[in-house]
Amino acid sequence: MSHNPQWNSFQPPSQPGMKSYSNYHSANSGYHGSYHGSSHSPPGPRYGGGGGSAHYASQTSDSGGGGGGGGAEFDIGVFSVGTFSAGGGHKNGYGVNGFPGKEGSPSHAGHGLRETGIIEKLLHSYGFIQCCDRQARLFFHFSQFDGTIEHLRVGDPVEFEMTYDKRTGKPIASSVSKITPEVTPQVLSEERVTGTVTTELTAGAPAQHGRISYENRGECFFLPYDQEDIEGNVTLRVGDLVSFQMATNPRTGNLAARCVRLENPANPIHYQGMVCSLQPDERSGFIERADVVREIVFSSDSVQGDRPITLGDEVEFTIQTVQGKEVATNIVHLEAGTVVFEDVDPTDVKGQVLKALDEVGDTNDPMPGRIRYRVKDTSEVQEVPFGERDLKGSFTLRHGDWVQFNVATDRRDKLQRATGVSLLDQSFLVSGEKREHGVLLSVKEHSYGFIRCVERDQNLFFHLSEMVDPERGLQNKDEVEFTVVPDPKIPSRQTAIRILRLPPGTVRFETVVQAGLTGTVTREPSSKFSRSPGRAAAANGSGDKSNETGLITYELDGATATVTFSHTATDPRHSPRHGDTVRFSLMQSRRTKELWAAEVAVTQRAERPERAERAERPAREPRDAALEPGSIHQGYVTALKDSYGFIETLQHDREIFFHYSMLRGDPEKLQLGDEVQYTLSRPGSQGRVSAENVTPLPAGTLSKPAVLAEVLDGIVLRPLRSSDPDQPLYAGLVQANTTEEVGQAYEFGITSLANKKDYLQVGDSVTFQVEEGGQRATNIKIQRKRYRATVDAFKNQYGFLSYEHEAGKKLFFHVSEVKDGVALREGDEVEFSVVTSHRSGKSSACQVVRISSAAEEKKRHNSFTSQTERPDRVIQRIRTMALNDQRRPRQVQIVRQPRGPDQDGGRGFSARRPAA
Repeated sequence: MSHNPQWNSFQPPSQPGMKSYSNYHSANSGYHGSYHGSSHSPPGPRYGGGGGSAHYASQTSDSGGGGGGGGAEFDIGVFSVGTFSAGGGHKNGYGVNGFPGKEGSPSHAGHGLRETGIIEKLLHSYGFIQCCDRQARLFFHFSQFDGTIEHLRVGDPVEFEMTYDKRTGKPIASSVSKITPEVTPQVLSEERVTGTVTTELTAGAPAQHGRISYENRGECFFLPYDQEDIEGNVTLRVGDLVSFQMATNPRTGNLAARCVRLENPANPIHYQGMVCSLQPDERSGFIERADVVREIVFSSDSVQGDRPITLGDEVEFTIQTVQGKEVATNIVHLEAGTVVFEDVDPTDVKGQVLKALDEVGDTNDPMPGRIRYRVKDTSEVQEVPFGERDLKGSFTLRHGDWVQFNVATDRRDKLQRATGVSLLDQSFLVSGEKREHGVLLSVKEHSYGFIRCVERDQNLFFHLSEMVDPERGLQNKDEVEFTVVPDPKIPSRQTAIRILRLPPGTVRFETVVQAGLTGTVTREPSSKFSRSPGRAAAANGSGDKSNETGLITYELDGATATVTFSHTATDPRHSPRHGDTVRFSLMQSRRTKELWAAEVAVTQRAERPERAERAERPAREPRDAALEPGSIHQGYVTALKDSYGFIETLQHDREIFFHYSMLRGDPEKLQLGDEVQYTLSRPGSQGRVSAENVTPLPAGTLSKPAVLAEVLDGIVLRPLRSSDPDQPLYAGLVQANTTEEVGQAYEFGITSLANKKDYLQVGDSVTFQVEEGGQRATNIKIQRKRYRATVDAFKNQYGFLSYEHEAGKKLFFHVSEVKDGVALREGDEVEFSVVTSHRSGKSSACQVVRISSAAEEKKRHNSFTSQTERPDRVIQRIRTMALNDQRRPRQVQIVRQPRGPDQDGGRGFSARRPAA
């Protein structure tokens, strides 16, 4: 026999055979003390020798076995192959020492050698048994237990058959059954009868049987029952109406109640739970109970009140047995936060991932991950499971990662899990993975985006779910650190995972090879490419772009070398010329290893003698002072594009081009109508000039003429050239509406508009005032018809409205036309005007103003039903149901169009609906 101390008090008597349980119990009266608070009855002999149990001998003889000898002797769990054969007397069906063969399937009860053992450990869905007759510890799954698993406790004696796992070949326990203190009745009645509980079942030592009163033909019987006889995890109270089957003990002939089922409790117990699933018709579903780890079915007819049942609702209910199944009834809604399934320890715990979520593959386990950690103030190492919903985000976890989490303990089964799992920075140090840097280019539809990598030519795709810290979010131009792996959905594409946001200035696309070098400019850079987009392509008909950059010759370590530089690397006020001596920093690209010069500054100008032919050149006509290079000019910003803009001169008669590289300040802060100061460049090959050294001025720096008080109505005869680039004149023209046949016309510019973003077109009705002097219009306000519609679709910088201005097409709008920069969402109601482009003839929405938000409307709608946010466990359940649901979507077909009440000339609907 085994030396297991828990089994010492369970040794059977040494005399041949086992006469009765009473003799055995008196010889082993210390049994109850060896089990710590066990509520179960002490174990008794399940099998006996031929002389010890006539019931067992008769059973084995009838089955064709080798039992029946009066002198046969065996202990519990130790069967002699020589005295007992199962399966029709075939003794060769066993391996060494009487164990089943490895290649066979698991033997069934009564057809294999059964052993005894003690339950050593119980986990989520499996446990371990310590054998009593040998030093062995066997695994068993709950599906192999013959009985109600909730009744099984650590320390309970069981019997089982040893077999082998077909997949791994390891020995396991099968056909596990709990050893009861007396012979289980074998003769059951087929019909179920009803009775009333008169005595409750009591736990402890010694245990007391419960009793049920049963009346038959005027005679009342009191039948005993035990905990193992109760179906479901319910507690029977005095007065409860139950149904059961009568069983006869073949040894004593006594009657007992078996398969007891609660039908109608005398005092219904109220349970709590949360709605975890609903059927498609929403007429039934399941509730996750808060008292046990189990779900119970319910019908919507059992819900009290007018409030409909929805996923995530917290409810209170009673349990009733219908056709042998427990059903939730009398369902009442509870306030959000009433039902608590688990307690979360606020102490942060540090641990290491043993099994990542992506390592388990397809599994029904909701918590397949494992984390190992050391218990605080002890040297004990424990493991806790975790699932996808326990992560702070949806980022990728790997084996060996160091994480921080909180331990949550389920109130029902006391099982613990890790929740609030976040990744620690030290994981990247111990993992050895290659981390790369980059800058965020764009985010699409708030779900994915692209990163400009430091060491890669192509932009890298990423999902926002891979943010390690999702609470901080991402914005354009954010600097990030990430790991590159093949995309699991598209293996040919690379994707970024485990994304961390870095402090500004961390990411550098180039490195400084050496600073403070001195050289001579041997070629000037072309300023055309940096000032006007599209001109560089026409600068060289051969396609050679070498003249777009300048060239510096310098000496490094005794060798002469050359390096290129661009116009943006110089000070626009002191642009280097051919032959000038400059100081610069030598830079190298981390991606291409290309060298170039940066921070180019002129240290010494080259001498340029006056040429004789210049003196002999005839004097030119005087240049317009507004276009004189080198002098300082002032004006107003009249147009802004992606990388360049235009300035309206102080005389309001022309516009000057400028590139954002010539702006001293942030282009994103520049607004239409802003006052600026600038200088002019030298005329190009076509005689055009551009603005340089553009500097924003404080508002009110440039004086404006006084305005007459009279407000006039008028019509636009000519828009600004920014609205119609094909017109020769820059200034717009508006005509006043008077009693005369032809009203007076007034010119206007960008400063004349009350709203600088107004897009004036020919024929628009406006109101305006006139400046003193009577030559120019000011404070022009457009009078357009306003429309209302909802946002049908919205992308990053544009969207569409559910307004069909053209046949079958939604109306386009740009985000710059939205008032106050409000972030629109699909479903928002907006008010707008419609304009038509003079060049393309297409219509778009302008002056878009949000009237109501779709999110606010939904929130107001939900306030009537007091909907609560779905918990994580319900979201995970819904996600699993969606993946497993293979049914085709239901199709809706219109049978007939709806009819109104007065289409037939009647006075309303003929059938009146009765009042509720």
